[in-house]
Amino acid sequence: MLVLARNQLASADELAYGHDDVQVRILTIDAEAVVQATVNSVPDGVDDIRVIAEEGMQIDGATVHVVPDDFDCKARHKGRALEWARRNVSSSREFVLYLDEDTIVQEFQGLPDADVVQITEMPLYTGSWLSYLSETFRIGYQVEQRAFGQFTYPLYAWGGGIAIRKSLEDTITWDAETITEDTNFVWRAAQAGDLDFQVLNLKFRNQAPPSLRGLLRQRRRWFAGTQHSSNLLPRKYRFLLGFRLIAWALSPLIPVLSVLLFLFPQYVPQPLFYQLGSLAMFFVLFVITLVGVRVYIRYERAPLLAVPLTPMLVVLNTAGALWGWISPVETFAVTEKIAPEPETVPPETIEE
Repeated sequence: MLVLARNQLASADELAYGHDDVQVRILTIDAEAVVQATVNSVPDGVDDIRVIAEEGMQIDGATVHVVPDDFDCKARHKGRALEWARRNVSSSREFVLYLDEDTIVQEFQGLPDADVVQITEMPLYTGSWLSYLSETFRIGYQVEQRAFGQFTYPLYAWGGGIAIRKSLEDTITWDAETITEDTNFVWRAAQAGDLDFQVLNLKFRNQAPPSLRGLLRQRRRWFAGTQHSSNLLPRKYRFLLGFRLIAWALSPLIPVLSVLLFLFPQYVPQPLFYQLGSLAMFFVLFVITLVGVRVYIRYERAPLLAVPLTPMLVVLNTAGALWGWISPVETFAVTEKIAPEPETVPPETIEE
């Protein structure tokens, strides 16, 4: 990653498209208060904001579109709503910027000239310290996304937001059966031709899962959806992704295995080499956490707690993947979102 990611972030000098070239689309079921906070955080220069909802709602500053119950296509769940909006919500803008319903937009000035622009994220605390600190570790790991522009097939696409060139969206469509829509779309786009994928490092704020159960279910869905769509990849990418998925799923078992092999070194062919190598790899986990802490440190100090808790956070961050491997999920489950309360920090203060 250190080699491939050099100079791969899109900088402010590389922004070829401004606010008036972007239509924002926010997908939700019926989280009105959460969506309103997201709309409030979008810069004033972006004057075309659409909310794609399953139920009617009133949102100031945005046009609400309700997906009809009788709309049918190959895509299901969130993908169905994306495909309905692609067909029925008109746009003359160059890009569609997709935001999750709980996203707080920060420092957005425009987009580089690319087919797909992944915008990085930095989750907010929503009630579970362990879930929030687990996100610190994940954000450290997700720095690898900066290298994905060097790949023919980015290994995944998820984050604070994703901007897609409208002409590419109409060519590829969202009409595919999957529960990880962003990654599936990017892989099909790469399959169709030369995909220009860039990463914009703005750190949009979204909500960490408010409970450990929500965290585990989210990771389970990510794992199962990515695995289900892996047939889109050519063989060498499928091998790389498969190796990563197995390592991800088995991560919760590695501490147990490590303890057993340290207690019974006679089962290791070269025990000294194994012990030194294990300690070195164990140290790498702390490095990943420190990378995540470095992302956060400009804004909040609490993620420093993640450093001493790294071994536990690694298990929590990956247990959902093991669950997804043993029992793959086939339906989309929305992660619970926390509506803004009067005593919480409003979006404009977070931005400041």
